[in-house]
Amino acid sequence: MITIRKATPEDADVIVDFQQKMARETEHMTLVHEIINKGVNAVFTDSTRGQYWVAEDNGKVVASLLITYEWSDWRNSNVWWLQSVYVLPAFRRTGIFRSMYQYIKDEAYKCGVAGLRLYVETNNSRAQKTYETLGMKSEHYTMYEWMKK
Repeated sequence: MITIRKATPEDADVIVDFQQKMARETEHMTLVHEIINKGVNAVFTDSTRGQYWVAEDNGKVVASLLITYEWSDWRNSNVWWLQSVYVLPAFRRTGIFRSMYQYIKDEAYKCGVAGLRLYVETNNSRAQKTYETLGMKSEHYTMYEWMKK
């Protein structure tokens, strides 16, 4: 049975592990454990940075995601960004993300959030199809970034 819940500091180690796996899988990158550990735990010590959610299958955490906040002056409300989405490979294509997305969307409605956004790698067509199936749209924005190395 799948359960969706807000993550607690006790989930930090599994979230760190998921983030390291995702970085290797998607960007062939090895994250520095000390930095990612501090980054994940910073969310638990300062809720203005975001909130983690996890999906459990019979008590085992099998997926996680991070919500961060963007203020929209156009909407006079927050937009929630879904980030750091990770589902264990054995649980992919089983509806876990769909369940998490619907749960988060319901929470967003309750909180008066203007909408949900996420970004996805341009070559990740499988994820793009998943998001489109859920009713999300690829809008007219292209993302640019500068990231300190």
